[in-house]
Amino acid sequence: MARGNHTTVTEFVLMGFTDCPELQLPLFVVFLVIYLLTMVGNLGLILLIRMDSRLHTPMYYFLSHLAFIDLCYSSSIGPKMLQNLLVKKKTISFSGCFAQLYFSSAFATTECFLLATMAYDRYMAICNPLIYTAIMTQRVCKELAIGVYTYGFLNSVIQTVLTFQLSFCDSNIIHHFYCADPPLLALSCSDTHSKEKQLLIFSAVNLTGSLLTVLISYICILFSIIKIQSSEGKCKAFSTCASHLTVVIIFYGTLFFMYLRQPKARNPWKYNKVVSVFYSLIIPMLNPLIYSLRNTEVKNTLRKMLEGKES
Repeated sequence: MARGNHTTVTEFVLMGFTDCPELQLPLFVVFLVIYLLTMVGNLGLILLIRMDSRLHTPMYYFLSHLAFIDLCYSSSIGPKMLQNLLVKKKTISFSGCFAQLYFSSAFATTECFLLATMAYDRYMAICNPLIYTAIMTQRVCKELAIGVYTYGFLNSVIQTVLTFQLSFCDSNIIHHFYCADPPLLALSCSDTHSKEKQLLIFSAVNLTGSLLTVLISYICILFSIIKIQSSEGKCKAFSTCASHLTVVIIFYGTLFFMYLRQPKARNPWKYNKVVSVFYSLIIPMLNPLIYSLRNTEVKNTLRKMLEGKES
């Protein structure tokens, strides 16, 4: 419940990255380039996978969904952030803030469990190669993808509704560049103790649950690779996992740093902003590069497409 008589907030002010006007334009250019690279990279990866029948396998099916999620995740944050770097009135409506929190949270949670699903796929391919195609059928892959999206969006509904049931009255200034749970909780004039506990529990369950799936999968993969006799076989098996493992380490590392703590603790917001930029904008840009540069099949498909256009 709100304490005393307050004016209800109808819009929020996003403080963004800096108060210095001379830095607004350079930051806009930097983040515009990052956002455009994210769009081009992820859309390009989706098109490559769709156009080449040799890439119509479970691994690339899930990779195309990862590219789609990264594209949507960045788009839930990037455009509004870019707009606010160019205008003096850096406001977002109450409903707009609700929508931004909902979609950014939904895609972040979905990506966590999609990465876990991709780890399970690699486990099946390397540890159970003889039954891999029989188990990881097109139907199973679709059901896994639907399950990941369903959980991610349902989880976000719960968290977003719980956040916006709180009262926002005394101040409407969000010390962040987008609507996220920790700065919103710090802004609320309600008792947020219950919501803080729920956020911590949900974040811990989502992150540790999905990461545990990844760790178990890779422990099994490691033992299977050790058993392979030839060095060439070991390198080939490891190369199919290297890109995914790189993405997992970067993604989970930043999320653990950001969310597994008390939201109203005395945190340096500037560090939180840097971490948020990294997992919401930088990682979605890097993912298609990581998978493309370290993946021979993707590089060969891209090379053939470019050669076909030149001829």
